[in-house]
Amino acid sequence: MKNTHSHQFDRNDRLISLFRELAASFIRNEANVPPLITVTGATVSSDFGHVTIFVTVYPESEEEHALNFLKRKGSEFRGYVKQNGNLKVIPFFAFEIDFGEKHRQHIEGIDLTQ
Repeated sequence: MKNTHSHQFDRNDRLISLFRELAASFIRNEANVPPLITVTGATVSSDFGHVTIFVTVYPESEEEHALNFLKRKGSEFRGYVKQNGNLKVIPFFAFEIDFGEKHRQHIEGIDLTQ
């Protein structure tokens, strides 16, 4: 028998995966090209009422434009999740630039042989 703590982590992982998939699908259908918007992660609050979707944008100069677009589309995305997510309760969503991913890419680009 699984303990409650383990069950909550499993649920959290499944929800994160679901929200990442739905966000990627929604963005693919709604966003104009360019910029390229990639979903890199998600976090779910402990009460499952709020979700933050993390994205990267290429080119970086379009980050502000892309983030404004995603924020404007927030209620439409919530409706999309309601239609496609098969959930009893639909959380509220926020979109943010994934600075951790940007930092990781920057570190990978540093030439350590110098």
